[in-house]
Amino acid sequence: MTIRSPDAIREPSLPRITSGLRTCALLGALALLVGCSTFGGGSGSSATGKASYYGDRHHGRKTASGERFDQQALTAAHRSLPFGSRVKVTNLNNGRTVVVRINDRGPFVHGRIIDVSRRAAQQLDMLRAGVVPVRVEALD
Repeated sequence: MTIRSPDAIREPSLPRITSGLRTCALLGALALLVGCSTFGGGSGSSATGKASYYGDRHHGRKTASGERFDQQALTAAHRSLPFGSRVKVTNLNNGRTVVVRINDRGPFVHGRIIDVSRRAAQQLDMLRAGVVPVRVEALD
């Protein structure tokens, strides 16, 4: 008769690094879901954050949508809204608004939620400041 020790029947445990990776993956997925829920993109959805503008050095270059960037057009870059979406951007410092069409991806700077064209920045009166707090509202 063979007697087995309790150690012989213990389930193998996962190394600590695997457990840590699972935790990181779970937290990353939750952060992504929370980030997406702050601006659903449907009509009436809105988000607040900082806006910047881009112009001269990007003028004439292709955007992520494939069209050429025109700094005099009322366009903007957003990380997730579909190309062609129209959004109302409100400068929270002065209440000025502009409606822009999403045709590019970005901004890729932490804390910013939209990059607008130079013309849109003029209408928002943000050229001197460069970066301003805004509310972005999806129109369609």
